[in-house]
Amino acid sequence: MALEAQLINLGQVDYREALDLQHSVAAAVAEGTLPDTVLFLEHPPTITLGRRTEEGEVHVPDGAVVDVVDVDRGGKSTYHAPGQLVCYPILDLTRYGQDVKKYCRNLEDALIRTMATFGIGSTRIEGLTGVWLESPPRKIASIGIHLSKWISTHGYALNVDLDPAPFTDWITACGLDGYAFTSMARELGRPVSVDDVRPMAAEAFAEVFGVSFDELSSATVAQIRAA
Repeated sequence: MALEAQLINLGQVDYREALDLQHSVAAAVAEGTLPDTVLFLEHPPTITLGRRTEEGEVHVPDGAVVDVVDVDRGGKSTYHAPGQLVCYPILDLTRYGQDVKKYCRNLEDALIRTMATFGIGSTRIEGLTGVWLESPPRKIASIGIHLSKWISTHGYALNVDLDPAPFTDWITACGLDGYAFTSMARELGRPVSVDDVRPMAAEAFAEVFGVSFDELSSATVAQIRAA
C-alpha cells in the first residue's frame, strides 16, 4: 500500500526563503502535524556552498549577479538558476528503511526515470555524485541532502533548460575540475520547460518511493509559515 505524501509546486523562490520553509516543514513532519512533503521549485541565480566546499572552489567573476549561500547539506558547491527543477523531499526516513545510501540511490533512480521519459539515457558513474550522461561524461543533475533525526531536507537539482557555464566559470561545481555540465534542452536540441518536466518528475518520484501524492496549492505554504 502506497504511503501518503503531499506535493507542493512553489514556482520560483528565493533560496533563503525556501531554506526557511524547508526547516518549518521538517519540524512539522517530525512532529507528525504534516505528512511527508515534496517541494518542487526553481531558484533565482544562486551558488550554494555545502559542508565540504573547499577554499578556491568559488571564483565568481566581478559583476556576476548571483547570491552565495552557505548551507547545511552534504557535498560541495553547486549552482541554481531558473530553468532548473529543484526537488526538496522532506521525508521521515523511518518510513523508508533508515538507509541513507538507499535514499540517495532512490533520488538518482527518480532522476534517471524522469529523463528516460524524454528519451535521455542517464546513469550513475562510480565514484562521482549525481546523475550523468556518458561518452564523454557530463553532469545533468546534482544531489545533496541533510538528515536530522531521520528527517530529510535538501534533495536534487535537475538541469532542464539553463546555461550550464556558471557550473565551471563561476565555481568548480561539486569540486569536479575538468568535467562538463549539461541540460536536458542541450541534449535534446530543443527547448524544454520545467513545467514540461515536473509532472514526469513527480510520477517517477512516486514510483520509486512508493508514495501517493496529494498535490496542494502554494497557498498551503502560507498556512505552514503561519503555524
